[in-house]
Amino acid sequence: MSEKLKQCREQINHIDDELLKLVNQRAALAQQIGHLKEDGVVLRPEREAQVLRRLQAANAGPLSNAAVAALFTEVMSQCRALEAPITVAYLGPEGTFTEAAALKRFGSAVQGQSCSTIDDVFRAVENGAAQYGVVPVENSTEGAVGRTLDLLLQSGLQVCGEVMLAIHQCLLSTQCNVSHIETVYSHPQSLGQCQGWLNVNLPHAARIPVSSNAEAARLAAEHPGSAAIAGSQAAGRFQLQVCAENIEDDARNTTRFLVLGKQQVAPSGRDKTSLVLSAANKPGAVHDLLTSLAKHGVSMTKFESRPSRSGLWEYVFYVDIEGHQADECVAAALAELNLAAAFMKILGSYPVAV
Repeated sequence: MSEKLKQCREQINHIDDELLKLVNQRAALAQQIGHLKEDGVVLRPEREAQVLRRLQAANAGPLSNAAVAALFTEVMSQCRALEAPITVAYLGPEGTFTEAAALKRFGSAVQGQSCSTIDDVFRAVENGAAQYGVVPVENSTEGAVGRTLDLLLQSGLQVCGEVMLAIHQCLLSTQCNVSHIETVYSHPQSLGQCQGWLNVNLPHAARIPVSSNAEAARLAAEHPGSAAIAGSQAAGRFQLQVCAENIEDDARNTTRFLVLGKQQVAPSGRDKTSLVLSAANKPGAVHDLLTSLAKHGVSMTKFESRPSRSGLWEYVFYVDIEGHQADECVAAALAELNLAAAFMKILGSYPVAV
């Protein structure tokens, strides 16, 4: 071993010792804060977002900002667990992208609760079986997840966070001779995200939609001559080979997930507010809704229409705006919007995904 290499390793050992002391000091302070809190709420999304943004702004590298966020999310997760355990429900089974989104947001020091359907995630949080839930709401390629939107309208839960997850799809099978693959299982959204690749490489294979990509991987493991489209994490879980990677048609393919809970989140300094509304049945009604936002300088980042369950050819609109409902300009715009709309429900204000 060279003297230089030995010196570098000794320096790393010294830094690791210092890191261990500092992390434990942080954990002790987190415990102390837990005892000082009067409301007993363990998770403060606005505070955690502020911590991550401050660290990213101070980051001089060589670690990327994404790596810094992942590292300190895990530190906060372990410290948070010293205050009290947190259960997070997610659309399962294990190995889904929704589980990956939950881990990205909460870190590993939480109790994950796998749910079979999006409805079950909502129910788990509503009945107190989980403090938080994570559900997909839209994909950059395939658009909105309708069931999530419908339940947001019906449920009393608050949106208290969002997660952006880059989605990289793989073709998984017990054997990788593509000419022998007759059936491809996957979630309908994933089949849509990869249809161009499938048209070129597996044009004659039957495409079977299933409830989740993890379920697709399980079926591919059980049925010779079949394959699954899923994330690479499902390969090891179901003893499958990765036959092709990054088969999504759009390399920027991203899914947005929402974090559901019962708490209202305080302003973090860079927030988003989600709401659902309907327009009065009169000419120019939708224009009046948008005018309320423009008048107060509030930017809209999403406007999604969806058929209402209350009547034929009636629609509700899902809207995301920049800012927190407690911000002066946003509060004024929402007050005016409430007067112009036939119906309005604020789904929640929360930090923009870090």
